[in-house]
Amino acid sequence: MKTPKAKKLPSGAWHIYLRLGGKSVPVTARTKNECEVEARQIKVDYLAGVRDTKYFSPDITLRQAITKYINSRDLVLSPATVRGYDTIERNRFKGYMDKKVADIDWQKAINDESKSVSAKTIENAWGLVKSALKYAKCDYPKPNDLTMPQVVAYESEWLEPEHLSAFIKALEGDKYEIRILLELHGLRRSEAMAVDIGRIDLAKGLITVKGAIVPNRDHKHVKKETNKNRNSARVVPIMVPRLAELIADLKKRGEGIIECNPNALMPHVKKVCIKAGVPVVGNHGLRHSFASLCYHQGLSERETMDLGGWSDAVIMRTYIFTCRKETNKMLQKSSSVSFPASGT
Repeated sequence: MKTPKAKKLPSGAWHIYLRLGGKSVPVTARTKNECEVEARQIKVDYLAGVRDTKYFSPDITLRQAITKYINSRDLVLSPATVRGYDTIERNRFKGYMDKKVADIDWQKAINDESKSVSAKTIENAWGLVKSALKYAKCDYPKPNDLTMPQVVAYESEWLEPEHLSAFIKALEGDKYEIRILLELHGLRRSEAMAVDIGRIDLAKGLITVKGAIVPNRDHKHVKKETNKNRNSARVVPIMVPRLAELIADLKKRGEGIIECNPNALMPHVKKVCIKAGVPVVGNHGLRHSFASLCYHQGLSERETMDLGGWSDAVIMRTYIFTCRKETNKMLQKSSSVSFPASGT
């Protein structure tokens, strides 16, 4: 009985689409041989009348369900998302991955995970598991059937507007200065890494934000042309004079912005914070600081969302309102705060 040849996906997995009874049946596996063997077995079972094309095998394991789900979306998901899914498959619900999904006590599985990881980690892992079970046409618990650990919100560090002058001064001369200044303009780290010198228009004073540098499932950083959400592709005004100076100098010398591993930025940001004597923030803390600054400059929520590329107003408001020191900072916007020039 002839079956199609397996084709290798960019993820490294192997894939076959069977046509059975006028329906497409996806088959994925880690190796070419496994994929073709499974495809032949599915075809045999179908012709024998023991397999409905609507469903996967009733003996499917949690690992198999997750693998099939990931591979079915390999071409449309962000490489970083696929990498995150792979991490969940390797590290979460370890005692349950090779069990048949029909035999798993999901509340016990969640309780077991709660002993070693945070509620947020479990929430993310369960989101993948639920999607995989749905894709594999398996029964899964409704939200009210499970008690999930409560996710506790936390406030990350940020820089208040009065800290910015010291931070920018301490940053001068750092080899990643431009990339870090881009983050201070509200760019996510992945977005800041994707900006090249051609996307900074000094005449108009604008930064075009489009695309991102993200890690794939093989831990290699790759460029993708799309951003995190539909609001992320945007144009941001240059608000730090020092950034314009640095870009003008590079263009004069015919050079581009220095390339680096995205993971290299964080220790530099923390080192600069310590040198400047300001709160120690991470890369995301700079983005948080940008939202706070927009608020203190009197920008509207709509303007702040557009400049920062936020699609969720609730998240953006959280960034803004956790940055206040006093109640009257919420009630009286100040337009007197701005990014300082270098040397001030």
